[in-house]
Amino acid sequence: MKKVLKIHENDNIILALQNISAGEELLVDEISLTVKEEIYRGHKIALRDIKEQENIVKYGYPIGHALSPIRAGELVHTHNTRTNLLGTEDYEYVPNQTVNPYGNENRTFKGYKRENGTVGIRNELWIVPTVGCVNGIAEKIIKRFEKQVGTENPFDNVLVLKHSYGCSQLGDDHENTKQILVNAVNHPNAGGVLVLGLGCENNELPEFKKSLGEVNEHRVKFLVSQAVTDEIEEGLKLAMEIYEAARQDHRVDVPLSELKIGLKCGGSDGFSGITANPLLGRFSDYLIAQGGTTVLTEVPEMFGAEKILMERAENEDVFHKVVHLINDFKGYFLAHNQPVYENPSPGNKAGGITTLEDKSLGCTQKAGTSTVVDVLKYGEVLRVNGLNLLSAPGNDLIASTALAAAGCHMVLFTTGRGTPFGTFVPTMKISTNSQIYETKPHWIDFNAGILLEEDVAAEQVLQDFVTYIIEVASGEWVNNEKNDFREISIFKSGVTL
Repeated sequence: MKKVLKIHENDNIILALQNISAGEELLVDEISLTVKEEIYRGHKIALRDIKEQENIVKYGYPIGHALSPIRAGELVHTHNTRTNLLGTEDYEYVPNQTVNPYGNENRTFKGYKRENGTVGIRNELWIVPTVGCVNGIAEKIIKRFEKQVGTENPFDNVLVLKHSYGCSQLGDDHENTKQILVNAVNHPNAGGVLVLGLGCENNELPEFKKSLGEVNEHRVKFLVSQAVTDEIEEGLKLAMEIYEAARQDHRVDVPLSELKIGLKCGGSDGFSGITANPLLGRFSDYLIAQGGTTVLTEVPEMFGAEKILMERAENEDVFHKVVHLINDFKGYFLAHNQPVYENPSPGNKAGGITTLEDKSLGCTQKAGTSTVVDVLKYGEVLRVNGLNLLSAPGNDLIASTALAAAGCHMVLFTTGRGTPFGTFVPTMKISTNSQIYETKPHWIDFNAGILLEEDVAAEQVLQDFVTYIIEVASGEWVNNEKNDFREISIFKSGVTL
């Protein structure tokens, strides 16, 4: 394995692929370089002398500027580099769309066809509480149900979508909670849903039903706990009715065009933008060539790379939606008197990411090179196949929940430092380096770190990855499912009573 990598021909830094000691001699582009200090893997080294205020260039783009002169061979990081980002910007539509390099291969997976025309990759029974007060009741109902059906359970899994909201919320917070839960009830991965209320919450069932729209009354049941004597016994009865409706469900061949995949990263490191995120980008292009859909979110982690997405907008209308997506989120920061560019996180910095531009240019690679066809507000559901952008913060749980609620069948989650969580759809972890894959095999599902090995072809890794995605879509569990790590988190920005 090489010790360093120059990512783009215009870069004035190189990336350490392993720990490098002070005094080591490197040869890069026929340039002999003496490393001036100890450099940890994933961190940046100045390839040549960089003047004060001169741009630091990585991926071929500026990721900030030098606060002081940096000598060739020195570490380039937070102590001598600062972001170039200052505040809000004006944008101009300058289209720069590319041709998708992949073709349609007419591949399929084994999924569940729903009577409304949608497709699920799981057939699960969910209890969706309208308010956090009934989480405990829901868990008791699940235990009684599993005991009663025993080995005859037709569902891939049975779970409660626990949360702490649904009451004492106003305005957008109340609407966000209602909409995310409505989207969950309508999600095709659910073969049946029991909507469980308390009876005095402001997320009351009659209004919730209006937002929900028409549902299959055999598969979606409702229970107000305060309206019955024994809510657990009544909940079990309704769950058994759903069980009867779902007993004959089975998987059938479904084209890949039906797949809707969320793209997410967390615990990123210096390798995120050269292994796992580009792998997701190639996968995104591949799936879109099959007629499928991918969704990129984490708006604050688009800051500094947003123009790359804007120039790929399908038309001027979509371009303006992207502009609103970016500026609205900047406005959210400013309205709370917070710095727009307070990023990356301490863990990101420890992994080698220096500025928000550094992070964003790596993050947005998950979207590949495809045309942006639509932009969704938080809580909206997918309307158009292809590459979509979704408004949500970078927070792992909130963003992953938003992707699932938008209609994604699974979330692909790249990480350099590791994380165990999962949302209410399969949440596949893809490691950026082999070390975390080997350390946390019970967290990580696929190792993109092998892309750093010189004898590994990127297209072969992609084909292996596509095969694995199809296996998961066809029923193979990922680690968050095996560990029973399922959580939802809903965006909150306002007053709680």
